[in-house]
Amino acid sequence: MVAEAARAGGVETLYQAAARANGGEPDAGRRLLSWAQQAGLPQAIPSSSTWCLATPQDRRWWGEMWADRITTSTVAQQALRDGLADEATLHRISQAWRAWAAAPDGWLSVLHGELIVLV
Repeated sequence: MVAEAARAGGVETLYQAAARANGGEPDAGRRLLSWAQQAGLPQAIPSSSTWCLATPQDRRWWGEMWADRITTSTVAQQALRDGLADEATLHRISQAWRAWAAAPDGWLSVLHGELIVLV
């Protein structure tokens, strides 16, 4: 549910643009091994872990956090200031997070790229 609404609202594009504007790389996890190899680190061991947000408590925590964050935090201020989104878009994204959090079939898996480097 939130995936469709979030895509329609542009949350992924907004998040990526804001992170990159701040000098970050929102897709860093998938690049860790490549970066380690480019840096000449021969003993880099890739792995991953995940978060699964599926219980009502987890959905409420994550969904409400993002619903508030996208409208009231520095993320929202930056999106408005830099022209990444308007108030209506931020409101749609916030409502999508709230709808997802309330949906009994809502769940989200967050994949974390990890790397252990032996030196």
